[in-house]
Amino acid sequence: MTGGPAAQALTLSQLPLFPLQTVLFPGGWLPLRIFEVRYLDMIKRCHQAGAPFGVVWLSEGSEVRRPDPSAAPGGDGFAREVFHPVGTLARIDSLERPQPGLMMVRCEGMQRFEVTARRQLPHGLWVGDVRLFEPDPPVPVVEHLQPVRDALQRLLQSLQERDPGALPNLPLQPPYQWDDSGWVANRWLELLPVPNDLKLRLMALDNPLVRLELVADLLDKLNLNI
Repeated sequence: MTGGPAAQALTLSQLPLFPLQTVLFPGGWLPLRIFEVRYLDMIKRCHQAGAPFGVVWLSEGSEVRRPDPSAAPGGDGFAREVFHPVGTLARIDSLERPQPGLMMVRCEGMQRFEVTARRQLPHGLWVGDVRLFEPDPPVPVVEHLQPVRDALQRLLQSLQERDPGALPNLPLQPPYQWDDSGWVANRWLELLPVPNDLKLRLMALDNPLVRLELVADLLDKLNLNI
């Protein structure tokens, strides 16, 4: 890549990738139960270095690497794994080892990225060169979208009242950014029962206000009372 330091900062090389059947959003939280060798080593290295890894949506295949009895001769013998190129950096917030060969990890979604090149290492771990998206600019929630924000606040209050001691496990975590269109849109998209490919398309939008407008349309189509 050419360009000065600012341009160089927008790319990462050989980022470890974790294909999952879920979408991680910036500002979101993801608990992981790690037991595969390829990920145990990766998580250990990232944790020790304070480095992120990339979460990408697994659109075909299993989260756990499985042998493929029908695989063609000459291949690696494992089932195909296909993942979407748009993903989110994950920062390890906490790590526990309840027993040998098992890690319980809690991660926070950071910056969005697009995979520009990828390869799979012999033990199954995917790594990629990625182009980082610019973070969402702070955009206030405009007046006609404030009911969407208010409905999310009511949902959080309801969850807290139902189980006051469950705050660390709730899908909405502080710091709350109620006047930030991108943050409100992302939290709704984590909760709404819509396909992952739609979540990804909306996450990739550069304009957080447009994203929140489309979330409002989704709430209306789903007949959710806001």
